[in-house]
Amino acid sequence: MIQDFRLPDLGEGLPEAEIVAWLVSEGDTVALNQTIAEVETAKAVVELPSAYAGTVTKLHAAAGDVVEVGSVLISYDLGGEDSPAPAPATETDQVEEPSQAEPNLVGYGAAPRGSARPQRRARSGAGRPAASDTAVLEAAPHDAIQVSDPERPIERPRSTPPVRLLAKQLGIDLALVEATGANGVISRTDVEAYAERVGVAPVGSLAVAEPSIEPEPVAAFAATPGERTTRTPIRGVRKHTADAMVRSAFTAPHVTTFLTVDVTATTELIASLKADRALSEHKIGVMAVAAKAVCLALAHHPGLNSRWDEAAGEIVEHHYVNLGIAAATGRGLVVPNIRDAQDLALVELADAIRALAETARSGKTPPADMMGGTFSITNVGVFGVDAGTPILNPGEAGILALGAVRRQPWEHKGEIALRDVMTLALSFDHRLVDGEQGSRFLVDVADVLREPGRAMLLR
Repeated sequence: MIQDFRLPDLGEGLPEAEIVAWLVSEGDTVALNQTIAEVETAKAVVELPSAYAGTVTKLHAAAGDVVEVGSVLISYDLGGEDSPAPAPATETDQVEEPSQAEPNLVGYGAAPRGSARPQRRARSGAGRPAASDTAVLEAAPHDAIQVSDPERPIERPRSTPPVRLLAKQLGIDLALVEATGANGVISRTDVEAYAERVGVAPVGSLAVAEPSIEPEPVAAFAATPGERTTRTPIRGVRKHTADAMVRSAFTAPHVTTFLTVDVTATTELIASLKADRALSEHKIGVMAVAAKAVCLALAHHPGLNSRWDEAAGEIVEHHYVNLGIAAATGRGLVVPNIRDAQDLALVELADAIRALAETARSGKTPPADMMGGTFSITNVGVFGVDAGTPILNPGEAGILALGAVRRQPWEHKGEIALRDVMTLALSFDHRLVDGEQGSRFLVDVADVLREPGRAMLLR
């Protein structure tokens, strides 16, 4: 039996992906969950696992082709198998879109044939009903249902992760959205139609026209006589970054404030830690100390750790820090984040930053790691730059740029001495943060870098 496999939604709600490389050829025998290709979305390079076990009969796209989600990607001879493998069970309870016959793959493969999909049940514990209770389950708005039988599986509106993310961004309760497709699955179109009906603005809509950054067709210019240029299509990570920066610059009113600080005590601390054999492999640097300082300061300045929810008309204050670390890669700028960075010690932050940067440079950052950030840091100092005016990562209230550490004359204890000095630049969303709040936050970060021992006094 011949079975087509279509490019699945990779969990980002993005409409297309580029084939970076095929890892199988026509005629190859492929196992279930074997990686068949590397594809690049607008956020990262993703390894695509096979949803079937069989023989490859045809590759429908070549390396370098951009393929729309839902298009046939590869065909298999299943050797008599008559149905596709079931989708894997996950905590996000993923469901395929009506138009997509294959499992919705989000960085993992399909479940082996015959594995049972576990049912989601109410769990006992803090904030949840016990098995003997009959109550309304207290969870996210679209999860709140009447539970009359403790052993009955909990039902939720059926949708894919990107559709649920879209509904969350728009402040829409999926329980109110009618599914128009087959199998009762709520699609992106259903959410957008509901948003239009109730008057909710689409995500990323602007009061002013955005400059177009769509690439002009390369073919239209390829034969221009005497042209000495190189033209590269705008797509992948570069296109996503450009879209995000334009949206951020025209949506959030940016303000940037600067502060130059003597960080000699920090550089001396770093040198002493590197000299410690027990810590030398952890690569603790200025970035890690700054990350710790940011986490400590955010606890006292929650406005910098919040977001503007236009749809709900609310300011959402986060009680955790998902710290974004801007990383320059060959494919463009990406900003993956360290989850719950506020709970990490200095050594753990250093290890997390190092691992994150290495993964980003290899192009293997999981898309999920670039979502949900609450505050970001960018280190322009590594390029020899003293300062800059960083643009906010969309949805965040602040971003801190670290300048180069320079050895220069500086006032110290009433005299002029050679000191290690760097400039900090903080950009913030003026809708969420006043100038006073932004300035006090920056001073608190600088105080820790000036005297890292002060971190012992903060919590």
